[in-house]
Amino acid sequence: MTTPLDCEQQERLVAERRRTLGEDHPDTLTAMLDLADYVWAKGRLIAARALEEQVVNARRRLLGTAHPDTLKAVGKLAVTLAGQGHLKEARQLQEEVVDGRRALFGDDDLETLRAINNLAGTVASQGDVTAARELLASVLATACRNFGEQHPDSLTTMGNLAVILWQEGNRAGSYELQQQVLELRRLAQGEDDPATRAAAAALEVMEHDSGY
Repeated sequence: MTTPLDCEQQERLVAERRRTLGEDHPDTLTAMLDLADYVWAKGRLIAARALEEQVVNARRRLLGTAHPDTLKAVGKLAVTLAGQGHLKEARQLQEEVVDGRRALFGDDDLETLRAINNLAGTVASQGDVTAARELLASVLATACRNFGEQHPDSLTTMGNLAVILWQEGNRAGSYELQQQVLELRRLAQGEDDPATRAAAAALEVMEHDSGY
């Protein structure tokens, strides 16, 4: 968990790199993006967005829109915008990231799959759960094929898909999938892992709401 001291240290690092290297130096921009993560974790989304927008604008200007570092910054900004409720803008940026990563690395790249997963979350928040389900089902199939069912990204996607199935009204399918998530997390991470406990808690909610 981020502490105030961590955030203060990162702020000092950004100030030092701005002073010694300049605003547009790659190390300065990386430090700014890291600082955005710190302040985001503290709930300061306005401050995080301001930093991310600076980094995105600089990297687009210096590296171009399709550079991996640019896409990384755009993806972080999109998450922040979604957190602020700016879903349309977030979706546009996430689609830009997905298209860019597909062009550079293909559909099987892990970061590409994570970008699609993020996009699916925004699409679902906009109310299009069918489109979200289709995106997540595609990601899950690719992740399981390439990295295995017990890979953390496969399990995260599986859990996200279970949520979407629940929202669609497919409670039986959602419950069955969440059971699978819990079983796999127990095997991969153990009973006491936070992700395992979270999966168990989600399953308990489903059982309570559906009377399983």
